[in-house]
Amino acid sequence: MRHLSYIHPDAKIGQNVVIEPFCNIKGDVEIGDNTWIGSHVNIMDGTRIGKNCKIFPGAILGGLPQDLKFEGEDSQLIVEENVIIREYCTLNRGTKSSFKTIVKANSFLMAYVHVAHDCVIGRNCILANNVNLAGHIELGDYAILGGLVAVHQFVKIGAHVIVGGGSLVGKDVPPYVKAARYPLSYLGINSLGLRRRGFSSQDIHNIQDIYRVLFVKGMNTTQAITHIKDNFENNSYKTEILHFIEHSQRGIIRGFRSNHGNKNK
Repeated sequence: MRHLSYIHPDAKIGQNVVIEPFCNIKGDVEIGDNTWIGSHVNIMDGTRIGKNCKIFPGAILGGLPQDLKFEGEDSQLIVEENVIIREYCTLNRGTKSSFKTIVKANSFLMAYVHVAHDCVIGRNCILANNVNLAGHIELGDYAILGGLVAVHQFVKIGAHVIVGGGSLVGKDVPPYVKAARYPLSYLGINSLGLRRRGFSSQDIHNIQDIYRVLFVKGMNTTQAITHIKDNFENNSYKTEILHFIEHSQRGIIRGFRSNHGNKNK
């Protein structure tokens, strides 16, 4: 069906790639082996698609950044292998901030997702219908965002996080937690997701203990960090959580009680 699509002669198309009718594929494009491109897909200059991907009808990949500071610089959208992008998703390429927007391997973007310039989506992430990511957002591996979630620019969401549908995310969300409500609040750790991914009961218990100090014990963030450093045995989870919080630029979400009466900051 390629004869019903426009494919620039300079585009690099891998082996066993299926391109359905009425697609538009520009010249500075690379598509990996065994990828399927549904009808009416637009793949713009600067797009790199890995092997075994599925791009459903109406998606637009590699569109120019919706950023008034963009000056036409060369940049890319990189979609790694085994990514599924459903109908009418829009993924923009990067700006001179990082020159790349990246969707890492095995991620699943449901219909009408928007990924703005300079975002990095980790491996095995799931973005449900109508998720909207502003620019410069980072998602850790295995993050799950429910339908209609909107994320503010420069926000970071840690690995193994689940954010409830319809949430507005204006603060950083540390690893391993569940978050929902308004304003966005800590609701516990993502214990079900962690079990499914092979975390032991002891691992989950250790993570829960850390977040009880951060979000339940009534300490402010500085006090909680000091307590965790002084009283918890060193392990990879402690290191990852503390590093995330200490390097947060926008500040982290608070516990539900903290958002509704606790004045600690």
